[in-house]
Amino acid sequence: MLMLTHALLAASLLAGPVSTDIALPAQPAPLHGTLLTPEAPTAVAVILPGSGPTDRDGNSPMGVAASTYRLLAEGLAEQGVATVRIDKRGIAASAAAGLDETKLRFTDLAVDARAWAAEAASRTGQPCAWLIGHSEGALVALKAVDGGDDKVCGLILLAGAGRPAGASIREQLDAGLPEPMKPQAFAALSELEAGRTVADTPPALAALFRPSVQPYLISWFAQDPAALLAAYDSPVFIGQGTTDLQIGVTDAQALAAADPRATLKLWDGVNHLLKTAPADRAANLATYADPALPLAPSVAQDVATFIRETESTH
Repeated sequence: MLMLTHALLAASLLAGPVSTDIALPAQPAPLHGTLLTPEAPTAVAVILPGSGPTDRDGNSPMGVAASTYRLLAEGLAEQGVATVRIDKRGIAASAAAGLDETKLRFTDLAVDARAWAAEAASRTGQPCAWLIGHSEGALVALKAVDGGDDKVCGLILLAGAGRPAGASIREQLDAGLPEPMKPQAFAALSELEAGRTVADTPPALAALFRPSVQPYLISWFAQDPAALLAAYDSPVFIGQGTTDLQIGVTDAQALAAADPRATLKLWDGVNHLLKTAPADRAANLATYADPALPLAPSVAQDVATFIRETESTH
């Protein structure tokens, strides 16, 4: 009998974590994701994706194929942490749940995140779930706990902005637009930041400032990540790479300043997709299309260690 028990244990370890496609009831259609469960998980987390058409694995038709979220989920499973990684509303398997663009608001993403946290906790028998937000997903996580949520254990904010989105977009426009276009573009951005729609937008920016997406932009620009974090009183981990081309160390430091109790981890030589990459732009961007390149070794380990140590003290 003892030999049989040992054989069954060995078989379970060799089998690795169990991957299960799951659905979350929602209107107008269910949301979809993947639950990755190690043997006897000690915690569960929901991985919230970044901006644009990013799917549950962290990939996008806009040239991103690094599989960051799948790799993160696998790394956390090795550390005993179960994860749910999701196709957000309107994307990939959750495409049918997409709302009319004129009706979508940033708060819709936060409501979905809270629902996923409750679902993840229920499916794994945990009292609560962690929210792991990457890039724009970090802001979604912060908004999800605005006002509190007892189904969220705490927040893991990875490569998250430390200031409102309008400030980042203004910098990008300033760096990328010809000088003659800047006054009109900045005027339109300022109106949206003030909560007002604009009719006259630069033709070259029609996609960014199209009328149908302006209500969403207004709802997004209104979110201040540092203010949201300052109002949150549960455990927070802030992780940021030093060769991130999209979010800077100063953003992570701004978040940490808003919550002095938060744990801040700066990963040297790690980029926006949480992979080891040089500061050189071309070489850095080459990692965006390389799913075979693993995550930087410390990322999953540091996140899992924080979760494990925090849960042991609560």
